[in-house]
Amino acid sequence: MKLGLGLALAATAALGACATTPRVAPVEVSRFHLGAPLETGTLTTEPMPGAGAPGLEFRSYAAAIETEALKNGFTIPASGTTAQYVAVLGFSRTARQGPPKSGGLTIGLGGGGFSGGRGGGGGVGLGGGVSFPVGTQRFREVVVTQMTVQIRRRRDGTVIWEGRAETSADGAAPEAQTDPTAAKLARALFQGFPGESGRTITVK
Repeated sequence: MKLGLGLALAATAALGACATTPRVAPVEVSRFHLGAPLETGTLTTEPMPGAGAPGLEFRSYAAAIETEALKNGFTIPASGTTAQYVAVLGFSRTARQGPPKSGGLTIGLGGGGFSGGRGGGGGVGLGGGVSFPVGTQRFREVVVTQMTVQIRRRRDGTVIWEGRAETSADGAAPEAQTDPTAAKLARALFQGFPGESGRTITVK
């Protein structure tokens, strides 16, 4: 009866933990520029040299960059004209192993007690904290996304501003999809544009 009650309480606690909203990862941002205020003008976005032909994913990141650039004094060139500035865009998405999806199961014998949680992993505790894994523990996939942007004067190729932004998200979460990630990184990158040169900040 005691063990059954413990299992019920543990299951209830695990369900409550799973129902909580996951923490939103911040964005780490670094920026460098020639000094503020910067001159602005017409701007277009191009991929980093060697990145290949722009695809759907590039267009998502480019649209996010242009949206934020327009809020900070840049404009879209008229049809048939050449932009004064070019935003050279690079990005990467890397999947990494994150923390376990949930806590394991531990049964203490000889004064060890009991705790439990949902998930594939677990253990049996034998007095003194000794435990043996039971089953296979499943881990979350974490997607780490990085965006880099260089704004160059087209006439002489001078880089007037450069920024890098990086964030992460649970691979199964909506926030890990391309469009919301691109928008999040671009907003953080252009927050307080041009920003303090040479400083790395955290944007929540």
